[in-house]
Amino acid sequence: MSKIKTAFFCSNCGYESAKWLGKCPSCEQWNTFVEEVITKDNKLAESEWKKFSTDKKEGRTLSLSEVVSANEKRILSTDAELNRVLGGGIVAGSIVLVAGEPGIGKSTLFLQVGLRLQKVKTLYISGEESEQQIKMRADRLNIANEDFYLLTETSTQIIFQEIKKLRPELVIIDSIQTLQSPYIESSAGSVSQIRECTSEFQRFAKETHTPVFLIGHITKDGSIAGPKMLEHMVDTVLQFEGDRHYAYRILRTLKNRFGSTAELGIYEMTEQGMRGVSNPSELLITQKEEQLSGIAIAATIEGLRPLLIEVQALVTQSVYGTPQRTVSGFDLRRLQLLLAVLEKRGGFHFGVKDVFLNIAGGLKVEDPSIDLAVLCALLSSYEDVPLSSQICFAGEVGLSGEIRAVNRIEQRIAEAEKLGFERIFVSKYNQKGLSGTKFDIEVVPVGRVEEVYQYLF
Repeated sequence: MSKIKTAFFCSNCGYESAKWLGKCPSCEQWNTFVEEVITKDNKLAESEWKKFSTDKKEGRTLSLSEVVSANEKRILSTDAELNRVLGGGIVAGSIVLVAGEPGIGKSTLFLQVGLRLQKVKTLYISGEESEQQIKMRADRLNIANEDFYLLTETSTQIIFQEIKKLRPELVIIDSIQTLQSPYIESSAGSVSQIRECTSEFQRFAKETHTPVFLIGHITKDGSIAGPKMLEHMVDTVLQFEGDRHYAYRILRTLKNRFGSTAELGIYEMTEQGMRGVSNPSELLITQKEEQLSGIAIAATIEGLRPLLIEVQALVTQSVYGTPQRTVSGFDLRRLQLLLAVLEKRGGFHFGVKDVFLNIAGGLKVEDPSIDLAVLCALLSSYEDVPLSSQICFAGEVGLSGEIRAVNRIEQRIAEAEKLGFERIFVSKYNQKGLSGTKFDIEVVPVGRVEEVYQYLF
C-alpha cells in the first residue's frame, strides 16, 4: 500500500481535523474545511522526473555571488500579442494560468498557439472535449502541424505516464478544473484537487524545464475559480476578457514573474480563430459620415501601448424625479465627480439631466487621463454641438476644475499623430515633459475646464 495520508484543514485559521466539519471549532466559520495530502509515497515523487531531466541539480546552500546570472530560455510563439503579454516569449519551465469566461475563446487561442509552433513538440491535454471536437476546431483553424499531439484524459497518473513516453516541449491543459489526482479522494474541481494537480504540474515544469499552460475557469463574480493559492503557485496569471457580443478580446497580465504586469494583448475573433490586432486604435474609433454631438476621442495608455478610444455621452432632460446616471466601461463615481466639477466650476445644471456614458468597443478603462475626453463629450451633448473628429484629449480633471498632467504624454501624442489627428488637448503642466520635442500635430495646452469650454464652444 502506498503511504498516502490526508487530513482536513480550515482554510481560514488552519485548524486540523481528521474528518470534514461543517463549522470550524476554532474560528467558527462555515464551510471552510478542505482536504489536503499530508504524506504520500516519497520514493515515487523523488524518482519521477530524474530520468527526464538532463541537468542535475544539487540541493546545497549557495552564496548569492556564486549564482551565475543568465537570461531565461524562451520559446518565441508566432503570436506577437502573446509574446508581448508574457514578457517576450514562453519561458522554459514556467507555469502559466489562463482564466476567462466560458465561450470567450481560451481553448481556440491556445489550440492555435500550439498548432502554429512548428518543430516544438506540443501536447494538448483536454479533460472537457473529445478528440473529434478538437479536430473539428483544428480543421476550422486550418493549420497543419506534425509535432502536435492530443490526449483526452483527466487522471494525472495516466497523463504523466503519457508525458514520459512522448517527452513534449510544451504542455497545454484544458482545463485544470477537470483533472483528478489519485492521491485525493474528493471530486474533480474541488479546492484540494485543483491544488494537488497544480502542484504536481508545477514540480514537473520546474524539474524538466517544460513550459505548462493551465486553462482555468472563473466564478460568477469574475474571479479565478479555485483557491487563491492557485495564483500564488503559478509564475504567470493571464486573464482573457471581453464582451462576447464584440469581435475583440483582451488578454491581460495579472501576475508575471518574467515581465511586466502592465501588458495587454488585443485579439479579434474571426472564423479562422483569434487574430492579433497590431493597431487597436483603428478598431476602437468608428468611421462616421456626419458629425455627431456627444463624441470625444481620448488618448489613453493600456499597459505599455497607447490607444485612442471613443467616448460617447448622451445628456437628456430628466423625466423622473431623480436623474439617471448610467455608465458602460467607466467608473460611475468618477462620472459623478466630473458632473459635480461641471456644476460647480462651469455652472452647468446637470442636476436636472439624465446622463448616459459609454466607452465604445466594450472596453473598461481605468486610466484617469480619459477625464478630459469624458468632460468634453458631456459638454458636447449638453450644448448639442459636435466636436471635430480631428481632435483628441489627454488630461486628468481635478476637483477644482484644473486639468492635471498625465504620464507618458509623448507616446499618446505620437499615437494621435500616427492616426492623422490634427490637434490634441493636453494639460499645460505637461509642458516640461514635451520640451524640445517636435510633433506634426498641434498640441494645445489647457489649464482649466473653462478654457477648454471657451476654446471648443
